[in-house]
Amino acid sequence: MPARPLVLFPDPRLSHPATPVDAFGPDLKALAEDVRDTLLAASALGLTAPHIGVPARVVVIRMAPDADPRAYVNPAILWASADTATHDEGSVSMPGMRERITRSARIRFGYRDLDGLAHEAEADGFPAAIVQHEIDQLDGLFWIDRLSRLKRERLLKRFWKQKPAP
Repeated sequence: MPARPLVLFPDPRLSHPATPVDAFGPDLKALAEDVRDTLLAASALGLTAPHIGVPARVVVIRMAPDADPRAYVNPAILWASADTATHDEGSVSMPGMRERITRSARIRFGYRDLDGLAHEAEADGFPAAIVQHEIDQLDGLFWIDRLSRLKRERLLKRFWKQKPAP
């Protein structure tokens, strides 16, 4: 399938929680393939269905730039460590913007595969940050919402300054 157009900030769809998936079949597999193809075309590490305008709790993640992408349906954090780690984050929906975000260093998360089978997985370090970032997006929490007010205002000022006029 071809890559789909990305939903770009400040589109309000990026701030709405995604709907849980309850139908597992060909339509879900086609959606996951579209998310995967769009992720690869954008050279991203993680991408949600809301990034392509579909409000479903589907995310495709590759835990490293050279890793194979995997689809996660209805992912949820089950446990998060008290210790934290800080990484540079950004979004394909807000090109050119990056900032340091602090998150739990280790997590355990549950999800369903494309056939509806339940799984649990653990992630630590940067992969844990990727999973948390994408689950936030599914929850309607855009990554800049994790910044302090001052850092968010400065980032938005830089973003609007570099964004071409319509």
